[in-house]
Amino acid sequence: MTSAKERDTQPAGPYGEGSESSPGKTFAEPATRLIATDLDGTLLGADRDLSPRTVAALRAAEAAGIEVFFVTGRPARWMDVVVGHLARHGTAIVANGAAVYDLRADRLVEAFPLAEQEALAAAVALREAVPGTVFAVERAHGFRREPGYPWFEPDDHGSRQPVEVLLAEDLAQPVLKLLAKHPSMDPDEFLAVALAVAGHHGEITRSSMSALLEISGVGVSKATTLAKCCAERGVTAAEVVAFGDMPNDLAMLEWAGTSYAVANAHPQVLAATTRHTASNEDDGVAQVIEQIVAARRTG
Repeated sequence: MTSAKERDTQPAGPYGEGSESSPGKTFAEPATRLIATDLDGTLLGADRDLSPRTVAALRAAEAAGIEVFFVTGRPARWMDVVVGHLARHGTAIVANGAAVYDLRADRLVEAFPLAEQEALAAAVALREAVPGTVFAVERAHGFRREPGYPWFEPDDHGSRQPVEVLLAEDLAQPVLKLLAKHPSMDPDEFLAVALAVAGHHGEITRSSMSALLEISGVGVSKATTLAKCCAERGVTAAEVVAFGDMPNDLAMLEWAGTSYAVANAHPQVLAATTRHTASNEDDGVAQVIEQIVAARRTG
């Protein structure tokens, strides 16, 4: 994100204060080497697919020598939507930073798990503070849920069980996320309560419009894993442009040298970023990428 001094001098653009999506705007050095983008609500449209313009922009970025990372709260098994549009890249940071996945090889590269005992402690604290909360456990290669947890996909195996049982099973697989769902609570209020009563047991955030929380290991976020991947490639934060829309993107947007919120982003994300682009439905990410590539060609 920009500093207070930079914010004061940022020109207003067509997509919000500090937008750099206006025609003819050039990007200051250091040159962009990596683009990190969230998927749902940011890169994907309401149909949860990539538009032709976005696909073309991603390919143009890589043709210009810019690496692309998908950085998402999704599990690896939900990455089919982008697998057909990988161009030269194939690395994804999934489960809010809890795992790095090679999409081309369909292989888990590295995991940063949530300890079972911390997940259980968080669940107990949340259940006591917010009665009616139900849980699901996302492991590296499987998903299990409590009986009251909403159905989203077929269970991997067996009957549904209380979270205490789920966390005691499949111990050979690391826990990537504990999911906490409430049927009626305000999502932001639910997050605030969870942070107060269980924040010391893991990183708690949200990416859904419903009261659904995502709990990762202490110190694990999109930002920490992205920073690690960039360091391994010799890429600095100043050389990264990031895009997001929900609270689970905030750490990544704070870390990256240049960050954008799409116009449809959560109010907290819009307030925390000085660069805004058009909505996901209007190919906001693609618009900025086109500007970056054009600046590189004329620079």
